[in-house]
Amino acid sequence: MSPSPTAFPEPASTSDLRGLLLDYLDFFRGVVAGKLEGLSAGQLAGSVVPTRWTPSGLVHHLVNVERRWLVWGFLGEPLDDPWRDAAEDGGWLTLDLSVDGLRSLLADAGASTREIVEAHELTETAVPGGRFPDAASAPMLHWILLHLVQEYARHAGHLDIARELVDGTTGEEP
Repeated sequence: MSPSPTAFPEPASTSDLRGLLLDYLDFFRGVVAGKLEGLSAGQLAGSVVPTRWTPSGLVHHLVNVERRWLVWGFLGEPLDDPWRDAAEDGGWLTLDLSVDGLRSLLADAGASTREIVEAHELTETAVPGGRFPDAASAPMLHWILLHLVQEYARHAGHLDIARELVDGTTGEEP
């Protein structure tokens, strides 16, 4: 999957909930990737908001959120540094990457997510021991996917505001 804005996946377009959730994630990943187009290195690594997050840091955060929730959370696999996107000041680490490099991170995250999700039932519960210490705290895969859709949609809105402050660009298209 190459993250780029696609048509918004209407809920009535399929009876396949797995496919629909993956389509929504792809869509919002594409919106985020599209918002990066045309930004300079300085704009990718600079902040225009009081909380000081950067577009690069936001992308780094999002790909790590997917990794945390699916690899460490759902699969229960150990991660050396599950919070590797966190900066010491409580914000997100900014990567020194080009738009293409950030788009590549998003594409890789999408491919990993799709591989995990397509290999499991949506009603499977996360494996205890990673992010979730016990079975009682472990959510089902469909909940995790809904959370990821919410996370991407929320941060796509944040990036939309930042982009508007940079050059007036708004909406789901760059």
